[in-house]
Amino acid sequence: MKLRIALIAGALLAIVTPLPALAADTTPPSRPGGLMSCPPPSSQSGMVGICWTPSTDDSGSVAGYDVYMLTSTGFVKTSSPTSSPTIVGGLVRGRAYTFYLVARDLSGNVSLPSSFITLTGTTGMQLPSPSPEPGDTQPPSQPQNVRDGCLFDFPGTAFCWDASTDDVGVTGYDVYRQTVGGWIKVGSTGTQYRMFSEGGLVTGQYYTYSVVARDAAGNVSPPSSPTQILARQGLPVPPSPSPSPTAGACEVGYDSAAWTTGMSVWMTLKNTGTTAVNTWSLEFDFPDAGQRVTSGHNATWSQSGRHVTARNVVWNAQIAPGATLNLGFNGAHSGLNPEPTAFTLNGLTCTVKA
Repeated sequence: MKLRIALIAGALLAIVTPLPALAADTTPPSRPGGLMSCPPPSSQSGMVGICWTPSTDDSGSVAGYDVYMLTSTGFVKTSSPTSSPTIVGGLVRGRAYTFYLVARDLSGNVSLPSSFITLTGTTGMQLPSPSPEPGDTQPPSQPQNVRDGCLFDFPGTAFCWDASTDDVGVTGYDVYRQTVGGWIKVGSTGTQYRMFSEGGLVTGQYYTYSVVARDAAGNVSPPSSPTQILARQGLPVPPSPSPSPTAGACEVGYDSAAWTTGMSVWMTLKNTGTTAVNTWSLEFDFPDAGQRVTSGHNATWSQSGRHVTARNVVWNAQIAPGATLNLGFNGAHSGLNPEPTAFTLNGLTCTVKA
């Protein structure tokens, strides 16, 4: 009897004793590799086929993949296949398209993105010569020579690249940064200054970027080769300004060129007084809330709301009497791009050059 009671008690204890909690799966799958073209089997026009090497995961299975395609507004998800290969339709026959993939596991973890692959829309196994399309369909050339070490005064990452070419004309560049789970657009620039900087990053850490050129017709180039850029501390912000010249002893020139949602601005700052300016801070307000600075040169640029501040860098901290220095920036707007009408230098109002 005692044995039977002991067995029953043990069974009840096993029922009510909770099992140890399993650790949450936070490890993402490996990134998809070996991307290559797989001719689509259909004879329907405007398709591409993509094959790849399957990803692996510590849980033993990959739930699926997400396929992203580059457009004039960024990368958009086109499909979510469960395995290789995949077919993307609805494309223009004869036009090139750039893709990347990410893998997902059953816990929702997402892999790093695959390498880019650029494919041409075809008609499956049949490849007739495509009929010419109206308008500009030729994309710009791939941006080359993305390089670190060309701009040191910006806190965060800063880099430059060589100009792309186009049969009609390049109108701007979009900059993408690699994150866990894909590529995100972090900014755009015009064609005057092929440089970009991004703040708010971890100093001493490398970040991977790619640059895409675009033209007025919305054609986009293949992305530049992904390039690692080091986030730097930047040059220190100058101390509080020294006593300034008499009120109004400065003149500011402001010239801009704008396109759909972007702008390039060239500015001049002249010391019209009789004493030198030692360290300076130039400030103004954008008239429209949609205007913003994305990158700049010959000053340390910052923006809060509509208010913009440009502080000197080491090599142009002093402005001699009668001297003029040049500075400027690239920016974005939401459709309206009026010019600022008032400027201050070290808190004192400047005249505006006509």
